[in-house]
Amino acid sequence: MLSGEIISVISGKGGVGKSTVSANLAVSLARQGYAVALIDFDIYGSSIPKMLNIGFGPKSINNRIVPVESHGVVVMSMGFIVKNNDPVVWRGPMLGKVVEQFINDVIWGKLDYVVIDMPPGTGDVAMDVNRLIPSSSQILVTTPHPMASHVAERAGKMAISNNHEVLGVVENMSYFQPPETDAKYFIFGKGGSEQLASSLGTEVIATLPIIAPKDGDFEPSIFRKGTILFEKYDLLAKNVVELISKKSDSSAS
Repeated sequence: MLSGEIISVISGKGGVGKSTVSANLAVSLARQGYAVALIDFDIYGSSIPKMLNIGFGPKSINNRIVPVESHGVVVMSMGFIVKNNDPVVWRGPMLGKVVEQFINDVIWGKLDYVVIDMPPGTGDVAMDVNRLIPSSSQILVTTPHPMASHVAERAGKMAISNNHEVLGVVENMSYFQPPETDAKYFIFGKGGSEQLASSLGTEVIATLPIIAPKDGDFEPSIFRKGTILFEKYDLLAKNVVELISKKSDSSAS
């Protein structure tokens, strides 16, 4: 069974960088000394093993699953089950069983934080996860474009209707900043994330720029020390810990 604080990373649609945020948030929390699990429930678009450059799957002991460890994080993903980047063609009941197995049949150990990379939108898998994990802190990932934020609002409203708290909005692809300059280019516009956060009664907790990957980098989605995004994710992890601590304090009082 899962222990620790549950952080679900959600989005209204694919392509906004939700999985990148999930992976880097988990790795940043682990770097700060916390025991962290990362569960990839993005069933149809599973990418976490590739992002973490994991080339092997989990083992089993006494019919229970031992998660894979990478970057100090214990990981489970649909990508370990489906081989060779094949498409997932399973129907809802089968996917629901995978979700339940990842939660109940994995030897997770004692954890401080569990980061869940949720499927985009408001479909069956998202509902299954919400049913099995009745309360979590949710981070909503979007881009600055008003239409992306408009679609993301649906995912935020679903979270609230299922008694989850939207901890904050992460604005990904916020701007492009060429190396060694102070110039910022707002390719996808401005303002959508602030409007989204306001409509959901929360706040923007991170603005993440676009960074081009370096040639030959086998883990281009995990940002290394000395880069802007390393610092941004380090700060995001600290903000998330503080916000969850405040939420726990208010619940206790």
